[in-house]
Amino acid sequence: MVETEFAPEHAVVEELVGQRDLIVFNDDVNTFDHVIDSLIKVCKHEVEQAEQCTYIIHYNGKCQVKRGEYEKLEPMCVALLDRGISAEIQ
Repeated sequence: MVETEFAPEHAVVEELVGQRDLIVFNDDVNTFDHVIDSLIKVCKHEVEQAEQCTYIIHYNGKCQVKRGEYEKLEPMCVALLDRGISAEIQ
């Protein structure tokens, strides 16, 4: 009987396959304060993290604000959209 051993890298790859990114896009409507407040309340960011993400969104056009399984990200995406913030799960 042949036993197969899996390298630790395989376990990591399998774990990451189900991971998605919640992306927030820049717009000309929402204020910095509104986006920061939304990231704190919806995504449970610390103040510094929310501020950094907001600046990245502003200067780069988008930012990955959260990574996780689709089921965890979907309610956050809906909540951001309800607040008028452009977001999607990729």
